[in-house]
Amino acid sequence: MKKKTLFLLTILTSITCFSQISFEKGYYINNSDQKIDCFIKNIDWLDNPTKFEYKITKDSDEKTIAIKSVKEFGIYNISKYIRNIVNIDRSSEVINKISNDKKPIFIEELLFLKMLVEGKSNLYQYIDGELIRYFYDKENTKVTQLIYKSYNTDENYIGKNNRFRQQLWSDLKCSTFTMNKMEYLDYKKNELVGYFVAYNKSINQEYINFEEKQKRDLFNLNFRPGFNLSNLSIENSISYSRNTDFDAKIGLRFGIEAELIMPFNKSKWSIIIEPTYQYFKTEKNIRATQNIKIDYSSIELPIGVRHYFYLNENSKFFINGSFIVDFSPNSVINFQPDSDLEIKTGTNLAFGMGYKHNNKYSLEVRYLSNRNILNTYQYWFSDYKTVSIIFGYSIF
Repeated sequence: MKKKTLFLLTILTSITCFSQISFEKGYYINNSDQKIDCFIKNIDWLDNPTKFEYKITKDSDEKTIAIKSVKEFGIYNISKYIRNIVNIDRSSEVINKISNDKKPIFIEELLFLKMLVEGKSNLYQYIDGELIRYFYDKENTKVTQLIYKSYNTDENYIGKNNRFRQQLWSDLKCSTFTMNKMEYLDYKKNELVGYFVAYNKSINQEYINFEEKQKRDLFNLNFRPGFNLSNLSIENSISYSRNTDFDAKIGLRFGIEAELIMPFNKSKWSIIIEPTYQYFKTEKNIRATQNIKIDYSSIELPIGVRHYFYLNENSKFFINGSFIVDFSPNSVINFQPDSDLEIKTGTNLAFGMGYKHNNKYSLEVRYLSNRNILNTYQYWFSDYKTVSIIFGYSIF
């Protein structure tokens, strides 16, 4: 078991080391207002960066440049960041850290702000861990935070300072938004982007919606048939004569995988859930007078995380790890002519790696850790092991 685990980790580490690093066409503007075209390492930042890596040409050495040396940078047709000195309120939205003060507490900071909508009025985003703040400006005025803050009231409930609605109503009144509609505007990216797009449209102003440029597939539904190579051993701590090793058997498995792509880090991370039907049927004579039959079928429910390593636009490797809950109704070990043992399983782990082509077809090798299928019996122990070959086809 330890050797297999070490072997698997070695392979996964090797894939990680050799996965492609993507530098994409972009630019930055230095403190002398000089625009420099280059190739920027696109890691699809979740938190706003304070520096970035770039190359002047595809084959040149990699360099790092920090916020103090860059007024603006961007990756063409993907993203854009503007350096600004802004007043930011870092009050927490975590329940046990919420302030008792309704008013924002501003501190001055030098930040890279991510451009969400660029037009006559611009919308920016700043993320730092749990902190999410939005900023705006209008016709080159000072960049200002849109104010939203949770706070503890004297009545011991959580109040909301939604002053951002008044800011937008006063500074960027949009003809398609009534006062009543403004009251339901939430401090969320999609809603604020929608508002700034509507505002720029209402004044016939050209704009760029960077969120629209970055629209991507965030959900996949995959049909996942395959083969299981499984073997089973059972032991009884009282009656050693019943200890049996069954030969490895090949069986079919059928799964439907729902994959939720995380909207950061270039869609390299996803959460996977894959209800799967599998079965293992075999029999063996342990004595001239006794035959053992195994009839084990179950619905597995793996829940896990997947990470992709891009080779090019059409090809990528992936690794995943899952926690499996197994349901096995009406499955038994039959000791003929003795009584049956009811198969009841619990949980185990799975580790897989594979290749995906064109976001449509995939092939995965998956190793499942040992599973005790007799865990409700005091004197019985079993060791069920499986290696799977899984074919995938994206149906949505």
